[in-house]
Amino acid sequence: MTALGVVFRPQLPPERLRDVACAADAAGLEELWLWEDCFLESGIAAMAAGLAWTQRLRVGVGLLPVPFRNAALTSMEAATLHRLFPGRAKLAVGHGVQDWMAQVGARVESPMTLLTEHLSAMRALLRGERVTTQGRYVRLDGVALDWPPQAGAAVYVGATGPRTLRLAGKAADGTILTSGRTPGEVRRARELVEEGRAEAGRTDPHEVVAYFNAATGPGAAARIEAELESSGDAGKSEAGVAGDAQAVAEAVRRIADAGADTVILQPTADEPDIEGFVRFVAEEVRPLIA
Repeated sequence: MTALGVVFRPQLPPERLRDVACAADAAGLEELWLWEDCFLESGIAAMAAGLAWTQRLRVGVGLLPVPFRNAALTSMEAATLHRLFPGRAKLAVGHGVQDWMAQVGARVESPMTLLTEHLSAMRALLRGERVTTQGRYVRLDGVALDWPPQAGAAVYVGATGPRTLRLAGKAADGTILTSGRTPGEVRRARELVEEGRAEAGRTDPHEVVAYFNAATGPGAAARIEAELESSGDAGKSEAGVAGDAQAVAEAVRRIADAGADTVILQPTADEPDIEGFVRFVAEEVRPLIA
C-alpha cells in the first residue's frame, strides 16, 4: 500500500511545527517531512522536536546537504534519533544547492564525489562498522559509533539528475524525488534508480519517496498554478493537483503507479491552513487510497 504524508515547509516559522506535527499524529497521518533549505530551519533539530511531540508519526528530513557536515557527526545524529525513536526517523542526504554551498564557503569541486564518499561512510557507521577511509573529501581513522542503531537505519538520497538517481540506486537505501515531476518523470526517475541498483547487483528493498504539489479549498487551482510557475514548472499540469479529496487521491495513485512507494503531498507556500491541510490528507484522501 502506498504510504502518504505531508511536507512541513520551512517557510513556516519553527514554532508552528508543534501544532502541525500533533495534528498529523492525531489525524493518523503516516509521515511528515521537513526540509533543510538555506537559511531557514535545521533539519535535525526540527526532526527531533517533531518526533518528541508525537507518538506514532514518522518524521523525515529531505534533505541534509553533506557539504555542511562531517560524515561521522551526521552518523552520530542519525544513530541517536534512530535509537530514541525506533522506526520513526527517516533521513536523506544530498549534495545541496551549489549556490548556497558557495555562500557558506562549503562548495566543493566534485559534489558527486563528496556525496558518494559521505554516503558510503555513513551507511557503514550506521551498520556498526569501524571505518577507516582516506577519500578525496571524507577522511576517517578508525571511527566507530558507540551507540549505533539497534535495528536497520536506512539512508536516503535526494536526487534530481540522472547521475544522482543512479547513485541513489547503487549506494543508498531509498530515494527522495523533489516536487515538480509529472508521472512520466517519476517513472523515468525510478528507471534510473533501478539502473543503479542493477549495476551494483542489489536486490534489497529501495523506497522511492516522491513529493507532489497539492492544494484544496478556495483558490486551490490558482495557488497550484502560481507554485508551479515559481518553481520553474509552469505548464506542467500533471506536476500538481488542485481539488477535492477524490482529485487528490487520483493524482496520488498516478504518482504511485509511476513508481513511487511513498507520496508526500507538498502544500503551496501560501497554504492558509496547514493544520487543516494535514487533516484533509489524513482523513479524506488517505481512505480513498487504501
